[in-house]
Amino acid sequence: MEEYHGIVLRDLSRGHDKCYGKQIENHGITPSFSVYLDGCIKAVGQADVIRNQFSGATFERIIDCSGKCVLPGLVDAHTHPVWAGDRVHEFAMKLAGASYMEIHQAGGGIHFTVEHTRKASEEELFNTFKHRLERMRGAGSTLVECKSGYGLNLETELKMLRVIERAKKSMDIGISSTYCGAHSVPKGKTATEATDDIINNHLPKLKELKLSGEVHVNNIDVFCEKGVFDLDSTRRILQAGKDIGLQINFHGDELHPMKSAELGAELGARAISHLEEVSDEGITAMARAKCAAVLLPTTAYMLRLKQPPARKMLEEGVIVALGSDFNPNAYCFSMPMVMHLACVNMKMSMNEALAAATINAAYALGKSDTHGSIETGKQGDLIIINSSRWEHLIYQFGGHEALIDYVIVKGKVVYQNERCGTMSSY
Repeated sequence: MEEYHGIVLRDLSRGHDKCYGKQIENHGITPSFSVYLDGCIKAVGQADVIRNQFSGATFERIIDCSGKCVLPGLVDAHTHPVWAGDRVHEFAMKLAGASYMEIHQAGGGIHFTVEHTRKASEEELFNTFKHRLERMRGAGSTLVECKSGYGLNLETELKMLRVIERAKKSMDIGISSTYCGAHSVPKGKTATEATDDIINNHLPKLKELKLSGEVHVNNIDVFCEKGVFDLDSTRRILQAGKDIGLQINFHGDELHPMKSAELGAELGARAISHLEEVSDEGITAMARAKCAAVLLPTTAYMLRLKQPPARKMLEEGVIVALGSDFNPNAYCFSMPMVMHLACVNMKMSMNEALAAATINAAYALGKSDTHGSIETGKQGDLIIINSSRWEHLIYQFGGHEALIDYVIVKGKVVYQNERCGTMSSY
């Protein structure tokens, strides 16, 4: 008898999962199939075919998934999860009618968090970050984009990036790290001075740390916005980041039309986030450049902004991805809730939302060749839900705690929900 390492998922239903832009296949259900995992996906197919292929073999673990459904691990394409300081008081201000920029100008918002994050120790930041990642993983996320950006000086930005690097090496969850030192203009500096500091000091240090192997950053981000970094400053920072090998993945066209989408397409950006105020010309440019749009339903919902034009983007062929935008201003860990909001408020179909939270979100991070779909050779990141219909993951608003049975990362069970065996998911 031949013995295999890894896990077999047996007799489950499979949601189709290959989608880009307008090429969105039907996310129907393939009945009764099996997956063999050993770090990556070694084999996937009809249950009887897999059974015959590995006839007589034994495995470390066999999970009986009768009546359940397997999906690719969810990918959260935009988060700000490393910070200190509680901003729950700002929620009351928003409910009373204060705008994001009014809170920001009154010393709240990003600057409030910057003050507390600068004071926090690296260990304090890591412990809260670890807890947040565990909650994201429990909600089905197996790959998360994680930004710095609450330091705004070199010392604190590097502290945040070291925390992210430590989690990359020590936790069973995928992380794409983003330098976001241009999240806001630091107090006491002009935008031009901040831009010069980033280009002349921050980015050379990142390059040095990458070469030494101490910190490896994947992406560069700028908050391109009226009163923050204008188009010219954004261009300078993004190009300098690209020159040292970072993928361009930035905030654009959120509160005011800035022509960020056109700039991103011109610079070869991998992705642009927010885009509530994107122009028609920007949408066309993004589609042509295959630049992903990372839409953030929680932000538009919590700040009462107009919704980004998801339908127009999809119809124009833009690769639409989703992110939670987890941060002190949009406190949401759950990609299933993000998908639900995308369907209800942005008029996306459930098929489109699932694609946007898996393969398209992986594309936005430059990882669609290894993540985001159930294909032989890809990394073994999967979730198993306690239903034969995958749509329940989106339909049940806030219901993921009774739905997500297993979370698997690199072929290893990293989360098992004991309650799924004792409670109905309906």
